[in-house]
This record gives sequence, structure tokens and C-alpha cells, in this order.
Amino acid sequence: MKKMSPKLFLLFNHQLTREQILDAKKNLSIEEFIYIPNDLQKIWSNFDPAIESFKEELDIFVKFLNKNAKKDDFILVQGDFGAVYSIVDFCFKNGFVPIYATTKRISKERNLGFKTEKISLFEHIAYRKYEQLFNKAKM
Repeated sequence: MKKMSPKLFLLFNHQLTREQILDAKKNLSIEEFIYIPNDLQKIWSNFDPAIESFKEELDIFVKFLNKNAKKDDFILVQGDFGAVYSIVDFCFKNGFVPIYATTKRISKERNLGFKTEKISLFEHIAYRKYEQLFNKAKM
């Protein structure tokens, strides 16, 4: 019986580039890319920085992943640091593989007289798995 290829669930604020898609297919054996529904995407892209906790919002993503993802599926998690931490922790505890995209930044500056224009281009390099540190830090 043929093992099913893992899916890639996308919890981040952008559309995948052509290079990211090709890399996921080649190096992660991804055949299916799952963007979260638009209502969830609006939440993921706009966590209120003024509130103390957004646990209720994170529970929505946990329910979505529990319903749709299976063990060993990849979850691309990038965004608000607190949300990323919580979802990555959830992934580790539930058999999902949390990853993020690494990039190379290419910056160019142009002098416009009294102003300087800076343009940053980001080039996809690879996907990297989040790692857990198992040894306890000494205080």
C-alpha cells in the first residue's frame, strides 16, 4: 500500500512563491498545499497587538488543524511571535511537523537627494523544521 504524501498547511501572511512551491514538492514530497480559509487568514494576519491574550483565536486554528491535518503533515508557521510559539508547541504535541521558510535578504539603496529609498528583496532558500530543546537550561 502506497504511503500518502504529507500535506503542507499554510499559517502565514503571504502566498507561496513559485520557488517555495517547487522546493516543497522536491524536498518535502508535498503534493497538496492547504491555505487556511479566508476568515481564518484575516485573524492570523491581524492579531491585535494591544490585547493580553488571544487564546480564543488560537483555539480556532487548533480546531482547524485537528480536523484537517494528519500526523506527519507539515505546518508552515510564520507570523505573530506569540501565535507562532503556541501553534508550534501544539504541532510538536500532536505529531505535526512545524516548519518555516528561510530567506536571503538583498537590499538596495538609492540616494534621492534629501531622502534615501531602500528596497529589500527576499529570496527563498529552504524550509527549516522548528526544533525543540530538550536539555534544561541552567539558571
